[in-house]
Amino acid sequence: MPFVELDTSLPAERLPPGLALTLCNATADILGKPAERVNVTVRSGLPMVLSGSAEPCAQLIVSSIGVVGTAEQNKQHSARFFDVLTAQLGLGPERIVIRFYPLEPWQIGKNRTVMTFL
Repeated sequence: MPFVELDTSLPAERLPPGLALTLCNATADILGKPAERVNVTVRSGLPMVLSGSAEPCAQLIVSSIGVVGTAEQNKQHSARFFDVLTAQLGLGPERIVIRFYPLEPWQIGKNRTVMTFL
């Protein structure tokens, strides 16, 4: 059950229509998970500073069980997420940062229990 959160200083009107769904489908493909399990949040128009600059930027946070736990996995995921983000947001890769967080099944609640028991 991946969770993807995109924070950007770009105003909402500069984001492509359907960006959340595009990110959902891209995440499913990149992480090898069903789109029905991917959760996406997009927050725009945020006051942000990246690398000491307030120029337009974005931060992507990717959390998931079992697929973001190693440097080798994240290196591959990073390249693919950067391809999607630079194309969708019109930002250079130097204005985007990605953080990966591995999750354990007991850290995600669903259907009145946690994923461990589903």
